[in-house]
Amino acid sequence: MLEKIRIAFVDDHPVLLAGIAAIFADDDEFEVVAKGTCADDAVAISATHRPDVVVLDLNMPGDAFVAMTDIRRMRPGTKIVVFTAAAEIDTAVKTLRSGAGGYLVKGSEPEELRDGILSVFQGETFVTPSLAGKVLNALATQIESSPSTRLSARETQIVRLLYKGKTNKEIAMHLQISEKTVKHYMTVLMQKLKVRNRLEVVMASQAMVPQLNSTAFAPSRPS
Repeated sequence: MLEKIRIAFVDDHPVLLAGIAAIFADDDEFEVVAKGTCADDAVAISATHRPDVVVLDLNMPGDAFVAMTDIRRMRPGTKIVVFTAAAEIDTAVKTLRSGAGGYLVKGSEPEELRDGILSVFQGETFVTPSLAGKVLNALATQIESSPSTRLSARETQIVRLLYKGKTNKEIAMHLQISEKTVKHYMTVLMQKLKVRNRLEVVMASQAMVPQLNSTAFAPSRPS
């Protein structure tokens, strides 16, 4: 039996919090380890329960952005998914640049939230489809790569597959290398391009990899 994904939810709306937690508690792939109602709870839960994924709202008591920074510093292995009513592009961009791997707008179907959480758990970036294109464009205008930056042949192959929304596992299978090697290349790419996540790798590498179009990139669904 596969180990369950340990997940925590933080939201100051009690009915919504209880409902979401109940849905995932009934899902055999997840284990709900904790619930909270404020930004401080998100940090404390991450330290105490060490969830694989924390799903949190932005509009709750405390500073959610500070909480995300604290979680990333304290528990870099914990993935962050923001589930919020805020549909502004600037807010989504700020959230992703603060270290969140996913940005989903409330009103999404439960299956979309599940897909987003699974994608982020697997190391992908997931944005509510209705916002994805605009968020990508906004990120592209903010990220500039050094003219002296060059990608190796293998790095270019990986970036091309990222543009197609491939997961680490799919990239590894396509290139016939290990998933661990793909993760190593992703780390190198982020360091080389001076970015913080896969989505920014795609944006920063756009000018260096010919015949690519950022609009072709979409949030990938779990395989």
